[in-house]
Amino acid sequence: MEHKKTYNAKELKTPHGSLIIEGPISSDKLAGYEFHEHLTAFRPPEQQHQALVGIAQLEEGRIIIARHHHTIVGYVTYLFPDPLERWSEDKMDNLIELGAIEVIPKFRGCAVGKNLLTVSMMDNAMEDYLIITTEYYWHWDLKGTGLNVWEYRKIMEKMMNAGGLVWYATDDPEICSHPANCLMARIGTRVDVETIQRFDRLRFMNRFMY
Repeated sequence: MEHKKTYNAKELKTPHGSLIIEGPISSDKLAGYEFHEHLTAFRPPEQQHQALVGIAQLEEGRIIIARHHHTIVGYVTYLFPDPLERWSEDKMDNLIELGAIEVIPKFRGCAVGKNLLTVSMMDNAMEDYLIITTEYYWHWDLKGTGLNVWEYRKIMEKMMNAGGLVWYATDDPEICSHPANCLMARIGTRVDVETIQRFDRLRFMNRFMY
């Protein structure tokens, strides 16, 4: 499968200034931008910046960023699922994962996450993919937001809906380990029935154990 990438961008006006939401961004461009020190949800900012540059170099990798002048203040990543997770077991070249989405506290509540997803889906090539995301409550900034897991889950689900991702049931043990965790997916308009059936088998791998 050829992984076509078409750049799109839009301006988002916020109370803290205008942001440029753009991507997919090349690794060279990513490396040239400043990476905000408050992007700490997954690993220290310097390491996460390098990780994003690495993802952008992958054939299937996509990074959409929210940029305030020359500084990245938010991003979303798309790439093949982690080899250690069940979602990679069928080696489907048209299944990609929304692996991470993060926005600095200053710009939360400004619809940055929704716009990152909206710009992501402006690329027509996304209709060729079955896009999944696995949401785990231990990645959520409950302390910083003051929200409980269910309030945060509602916000995450609403944000993912803006990109066309909806909730799907699964028996994946890690997702089932807490009721707030969830699997969400977006099935592109050009995804065939066989791909959907293979995805269904991945969702319920333990069905014959009982």
